[in-house]
Amino acid sequence: MNKLIGYTTGVFDLFHIGHLNVLRRAKMECDYLIVGVTTDELSFSRKNKKPIVPFEERMSIVESIRFVDEVVPQTHMDKIQAWNNLKFDRMFVGSDWKGSDSWNKLEAEFATRGVEIVYFPYTDHTSSTFLRSVLEKI
Repeated sequence: MNKLIGYTTGVFDLFHIGHLNVLRRAKMECDYLIVGVTTDELSFSRKNKKPIVPFEERMSIVESIRFVDEVVPQTHMDKIQAWNNLKFDRMFVGSDWKGSDSWNKLEAEFATRGVEIVYFPYTDHTSSTFLRSVLEKI
């Protein structure tokens, strides 16, 4: 029997319970979980701000989570290229992306490769953006 490989990505800045819940739930849906941690450069190019926790430290934090089998740098947003490199069977993403044009297109592209996208509920009460805003007020 083949292992079901799962893949998810994130910045994982100011690691919190929402991050842990996503990783825990993802591992429940696959045999082997690969996590892409967004580099500082990619984060800056997308959000115009650098993460508070440096990339190497965020990689180390995610690597230490028992639900995670492998950690890779996420240096670009091209999920098809990531699939070409990693050959995952399921991709896990927050429900806040469900129904968007870009993810609808990606779902269709992944379907031709036998990849399922699984959406998890977004953690409303805790986010790195919220934690960052609190820290900036101190």
